[in-house]
Amino acid sequence: MSIQSIQNQDFTCKTVLLRLDLNVPAEKGIVSDHTRIDRVRESVQYLSKKADKVLILSHFGRPKGKPDPAYSLNFLPSALEASWGMLVEFLEEPVGSGDLKDHIAKLSKGSVALLENMRFYAGEESNDISFCQHLAELGDIYVNDAFSVSHRAHASTEGLARILPSYAGIGLMREIEALDKVLTSPNRPLAAVVGGAKISTKLDVLTAMVEKVDTLILGGAMANTFLMAQGYNLGRSLVEKDMLNTAQSIMDKAKAENCTLLLPRDIRASTAFEAGAPYRDCALDDIKEDEMALDLGPDSVAHINQVLNTTQTLLWNGPLGAFEVHPFDEATCVVASHAAALTQQNGLFTSVAGGGDTAAALAHAGVADKFSYLSTAGGAFLEMIEGKTLPGLKALEDAQTKAA
Repeated sequence: MSIQSIQNQDFTCKTVLLRLDLNVPAEKGIVSDHTRIDRVRESVQYLSKKADKVLILSHFGRPKGKPDPAYSLNFLPSALEASWGMLVEFLEEPVGSGDLKDHIAKLSKGSVALLENMRFYAGEESNDISFCQHLAELGDIYVNDAFSVSHRAHASTEGLARILPSYAGIGLMREIEALDKVLTSPNRPLAAVVGGAKISTKLDVLTAMVEKVDTLILGGAMANTFLMAQGYNLGRSLVEKDMLNTAQSIMDKAKAENCTLLLPRDIRASTAFEAGAPYRDCALDDIKEDEMALDLGPDSVAHINQVLNTTQTLLWNGPLGAFEVHPFDEATCVVASHAAALTQQNGLFTSVAGGGDTAAALAHAGVADKFSYLSTAGGAFLEMIEGKTLPGLKALEDAQTKAA
């Protein structure tokens, strides 16, 4: 991608509009996961030293295009300050108002300020040109360091990049480079782990993967549907019976593309989906009518790890079982730990993970910081894998072309 980074650019005497994704988990004003805040620290600190002022744009929740106190960003400055080591002022005045412009004008050099929730404005999600212009009037340069919302053609993710000189933040560049390394020029063999509950939510990902990877490893409840398509009785397991033909077509496509499709060899079954529930590891043809397949069995785990031993690049999306509940987290934890160990010990092994519950699953396994790269994005990560054009990134590319 022809996108320019903020690094080595001249921001002297410039006010930068910096789009971040600060839609963090929080309860009663207390942030419970600081990952997204910590990830953008480098960009914020860099810009605060190079630019005159930094104005942060973000969203939180779904306030449906109008102000709602429950979704105000006024709880964030203290968490941002703790992570970034600087004062962050909160600007509550509405975009388009003279009061906001006056407040910005009075900010001292090197100031970092957070504007109110972008989704308080109907023009944000509709990418209204008038709202884009109001935002553009607040600064001189636009920077996107919010990969996780770059699949949205919103005013603060796409529209601004078509008005102001625009660059990518440090984190956004790392995300693009990590995914590009896996999707465009991977060291092979290339394997992908795709888990989760339903084929229907991962259909485009699965279709894209069988065309790109050498081995596709399936887990989670979606694997149940593939197993039923092969004729196995899955008892009370979660199965998308209306997707059986789709599962078969994916298996046929994998064969045609010379992609090895790795399905479970055995499963961990239980009659109850709850922590500490009694379970048994059994063969695929030995699942009882009152049992559910809730995790992969030990033979499946051993086989996957054996495949990873001869893999050079791994793309991971989704858990292999019901990782939130022990003892159905074992496959995810064991395989993730093995992938992490290969990453740390073998310079030839590259591991990139992201999307949906993946970050939570790898954090549960204690290896979130041991993969080559872990994305905090959900939909944007999946759409990138699917080969779709992300509006936020396309706008940055077009801005670069225009500047040239």
